[in-house]
Amino acid sequence: MTSQPTTATALGPVARTQGRQHAPPRVSFEFSPPKTPEAEEELWRAIRRLEPLAPSFVSVTYGAGGSTRERTHRTVLRMLRETRLAPAAHLTCVDASRSEVDEIVRDYWNAGVRHIVALRGDPPGQIGGAYSPRPDGYANATDLAVGIRAIAPFELSVALYPQVHPESPSLEHDIDVLKAKIDAGATRAITNFFFDVDGFLRFIERIRRAGVTIPVLPGIMPVSSYKGLRRMAEANGVVLPPWLGRLFDGLDKDPETRRLIAASVASEMCARLQEEGFEDFHFFTLNRADLVYAICRVLGVREIAS
Repeated sequence: MTSQPTTATALGPVARTQGRQHAPPRVSFEFSPPKTPEAEEELWRAIRRLEPLAPSFVSVTYGAGGSTRERTHRTVLRMLRETRLAPAAHLTCVDASRSEVDEIVRDYWNAGVRHIVALRGDPPGQIGGAYSPRPDGYANATDLAVGIRAIAPFELSVALYPQVHPESPSLEHDIDVLKAKIDAGATRAITNFFFDVDGFLRFIERIRRAGVTIPVLPGIMPVSSYKGLRRMAEANGVVLPPWLGRLFDGLDKDPETRRLIAASVASEMCARLQEEGFEDFHFFTLNRADLVYAICRVLGVREIAS
């Protein structure tokens, strides 16, 4: 049975960090391309706040159906020009021909991008919707990885569901797909967000027994709006444990307490995973820095002088 965190665990990660000899973890951050000038300002405030933490890399998402293609490209290139960050560009198979995708890949390589997150992607405007490959496009993430590797020796990250993918018939099928991605050139897997740490550890044990050896980065979602989290979870087929909802129950009009709980839960998860040997964490920032920055501080990650 999965243990239930409570607000009394708020100091747990700090106490664990002080009591153990682990080095601070390596961290990476995910951002999304902005839709408005105001959103762009907020994004860059977050980038500037988190940049001094010297993340291993930062990724920039790619909207359903390639809806943010140009904005993703602009954001990645600006990161290259104006920061010390190593940006990884998300790329999907949806609503684009092979030649169109190949052109994007070549443009990234020529611009100096060396890391791509290869994804199947969602249909236009349908996160979690039924996927149908385009006849002249890449069929799936494995096919896309093969195509990227044929163009240039990118570092390739791929997605991984720590619970069974909503379209998959079984965990065994998911493992076979992951191994096919690795054979196609994947060098790292980044998981979707989760909150059941015990279930995640069982999942990792299964894939390791199956022969998967590439690094797996736990995806951490420090979100303080449970309603928003529930919508994302439903769209992504993520099962939320009952204890999480109980922590946020009755706090709809108390954002400060929600934020404290969100930071506590995420920090406790990371501390537990560190105890289990994980040294890398990938944070979904939602283009906001405050919670992620605080969690990184709790885990011992400090700013690097420029």
